Amino acid sequence: MRFLSAVALVLFALSTTRAEDKYWDISDLKVAKPEDKEDVKSTPSPKGALVLFDGKTLDNWTKTDGKSAAAWKLLDGGIAQVNGTGNIITKEKFDGHFKMHVEFRVPYMPKASGQGRGNSGVYVMGLYEIQILDSYNNDTYYDGQAASIYKQHPPMVNACRKPGEWQTYDIIWEGPRFDRQGKLLKPALVTVLQNGVVVQNHFELSGATSFVEKPHYTPHPSKMPMGLQYHGNPVRFRNIWVREIKDIVGKPGNHPHHPG
Repeated sequence: MRFLSAVALVLFALSTTRAEDKYWDISDLKVAKPEDKEDVKSTPSPKGALVLFDGKTLDNWTKTDGKSAAAWKLLDGGIAQVNGTGNIITKEKFDGHFKMHVEFRVPYMPKASGQGRGNSGVYVMGLYEIQILDSYNNDTYYDGQAASIYKQHPPMVNACRKPGEWQTYDIIWEGPRFDRQGKLLKPALVTVLQNGVVVQNHFELSGATSFVEKPHYTPHPSKMPMGLQYHGNPVRFRNIWVREIKDIVGKPGNHPHHPG
């Protein structure tokens, strides 16, 4: 997202850079460009998952008007790259409780900093953003880091890999619920794992993502599309899928073969 004012940056910028990581001066010409890592294994979609991007086609996605074909670049190796055609959303709409798996790779941008470095995002239900950013030795405001619930809650730990390496988000989501009059009955809850590390733990959202105002809920349909953000940086994606999480059918009690 965009930069805050200089005053706000002074007040809110916090670093979660790991102590063991060496800080690289972006002006240091001796620092080699990180190698693109293609050897990180992709996580296969489980049985029952809906594959949203398999690397072959963007037919499951549209522009945000819900009609026009998504025009991001398809690259060799099953990769989609963000370009200047704007955000994209899924044709499919999702309800309730599910897990979303996203694999992404931020570019190496040594002359950029803060929000201008590997910026994109996953919009759950089209409204609630999980930030994508190169936060590997890159300071920014605390609730704008990679894996933050944007402008609401920072990650518990910086789990970022170096730019050029594939990373994963596993997003476990429980959507908000409204009554017929539009009153909020239950807020949204989210757990996020980045590269297998829990970075958001059952966090209760205060509302939809906004850069300019305090987050708040506005009634919306129970089924909404997923979205990926264009923010000017050539972030890449692969292997995106969603699996519904269903409640166990039946009543609590003793197992018939193991009475209490």
